[in-house]
Amino acid sequence: MKPETLAVHAGYHARVAGDPIMPPVVLSSTFLKPDPEGAGAHSYSRISNPNRDALEQAVAALEGARHGLAFASGVAACTAVLQTLRPGDHVVAAHDLYGGTQRLLTGYVDRHGATVSFVDLHEPVALDAALRDQTRLVWVETPSNPMLHVVALEPIARLARSRGARLVVDNTFMTPLFMRPLALGADVVVHSTTKYLNGHSDVVGGLVLCDDDALAADLRFIQGACGAVPSPFDCFLVQRGLKTLAVRMRAHERGCLAIADALTGHPRVRTVRYPGHPSHPQHAAHVAQADGGGGVVTIGIDGGTDEVRRLMGALQLFTPAESLGGVESLIGHPATSSHRGVPPAQRAAMGITDGVVRLSVGIEHPDDLVADLLAALDGL
Repeated sequence: MKPETLAVHAGYHARVAGDPIMPPVVLSSTFLKPDPEGAGAHSYSRISNPNRDALEQAVAALEGARHGLAFASGVAACTAVLQTLRPGDHVVAAHDLYGGTQRLLTGYVDRHGATVSFVDLHEPVALDAALRDQTRLVWVETPSNPMLHVVALEPIARLARSRGARLVVDNTFMTPLFMRPLALGADVVVHSTTKYLNGHSDVVGGLVLCDDDALAADLRFIQGACGAVPSPFDCFLVQRGLKTLAVRMRAHERGCLAIADALTGHPRVRTVRYPGHPSHPQHAAHVAQADGGGGVVTIGIDGGTDEVRRLMGALQLFTPAESLGGVESLIGHPATSSHRGVPPAQRAAMGITDGVVRLSVGIEHPDDLVADLLAALDGL
């Protein structure tokens, strides 16, 4: 089935007369177990729950994965992957990852005897130079958050596999509607379900997906033993959000393209970055592996933090807030939010100046969003 159909039907389907069309929310923490040594479908909701099962199966079907595991946040999902490392292992990570992922990688591996190298991975030769015999994971986002750099996944995946490393791809921005990293050679996909998969800014959650049975068993142990799992109601909300994923992602994309067109060449805008727009420097690489451009536009305005503050104050439809991926449009300032903890020199190397703002473009009418941005920019 096509992704649009899977998003509506995967994970749960009413089968007999009287079945609810939507999966019921199973809030029970524990389940009937008449035989102490018997194995039932569920025993305790930290280990498994019908709503979690349905969500995991739905997103696994969308990503074309054999296994899906849900967690209480995107960071918890990433942490579970890192917990498969051993002391002495090495991670190669893209240099321009989301600030929270950078902090997690640095802090986690340092405390557990592993090491991490942050590398510009836009050319496979850079990865080849960074790989070691001890490298176990290669970690990328494409496009990256917030600068929207694009990494060509297939050559990176081939190189990582040839050296015994797993490629981990954060697919939060693209979603499985626009890109399926496993089909491009990735070994692990992670999502913040807080963002587009839920799509309504009312859930925090994460997911890990893979095909490897042994890795999935390891992650399943970590999931149950550490217990960073989402509630049944949160799983229900994300699965409900999945049903409109296709229409929402196309609406996000329409708004982004209209904004990229309108702001390119504006006298108060220095840069406009959107991977779905022909002006993006890696547009060809993006369209070769993705079916859409996503819902984020990153711009650099003429000025710094003071000008960004005035811009945010003048906007009517873009709400200043962290996070992204909801139906409403948001504006964020990476230098003082998501990447505040990144050293200034490193931020500058990533292109995150004080004038960079990230637009999470919602599903409002594109004309209204463009008018809002132009009015605010013209008033700077």
